[in-house]
Amino acid sequence: MFTTNLSEPVSNTGDYPLFAPTVVAAAPRAATIAPARRDETALADVLRHPGIWRRGSTKVPRSDTLSTGLADLDALLPGGGWPRGALIEILLAEDGLGECSLLLPALATLTQARKRVVLVAPPYIPYAPALAAAGVDLAQLVHIDSTASDTHWTAEQCLRAGCCGAVLNWLPRSDYRQLRRLQLAAETGGTFGFVFRPLSAAHEASPAALRLRLEPGEAQPRLEILKCRGRFGEPSHALGLRA
Repeated sequence: MFTTNLSEPVSNTGDYPLFAPTVVAAAPRAATIAPARRDETALADVLRHPGIWRRGSTKVPRSDTLSTGLADLDALLPGGGWPRGALIEILLAEDGLGECSLLLPALATLTQARKRVVLVAPPYIPYAPALAAAGVDLAQLVHIDSTASDTHWTAEQCLRAGCCGAVLNWLPRSDYRQLRRLQLAAETGGTFGFVFRPLSAAHEASPAALRLRLEPGEAQPRLEILKCRGRFGEPSHALGLRA
């Protein structure tokens, strides 16, 4: 059995103990804080994203928008218009309240800029003369008929493709998962995604960036903002809309 006294000094004659104490040099201090600095930089990059808002901040997130053509509505929406690359829900108490007229200025702007606008499964045949009179370039307008089971898939593909300026979709029935897929597709394609749903869906959770309620009023249809990404703690507003 070999024993070694580690307290004895190591001689200079080459007679070394069987086990010599090992001294490990401490890692440089800079190496321990480098990851933290990288993490802080990554976090700062995330917080600078235009879609991120921090409580207590007075800055409103920047967003890419398109004017609605209604000055009163633009004034209430962050960025002054429809949010691009987002899902926009229009909840209807009934058909024919001016829901299509609400979008005509934006559709005219997009089609005149040679951006394709797709109508997926509209409940009525689009009236071409009225669309042309509103400034919509019919050459850039696409009407797609689809069955109830294919409507979500069709709209999702059009939104995700990135070659469409806007996609209008009528959904009598839908769930959160389907709406979430449409929202992600709109973000991926950078497309305006307009979804028309019945007013009864107002109480359901939705991933849409903007939700509007359109219902009859005393003199004219009443448009109300139910949800709007980028508006913090502001009361709901209702606007009169010409049908």
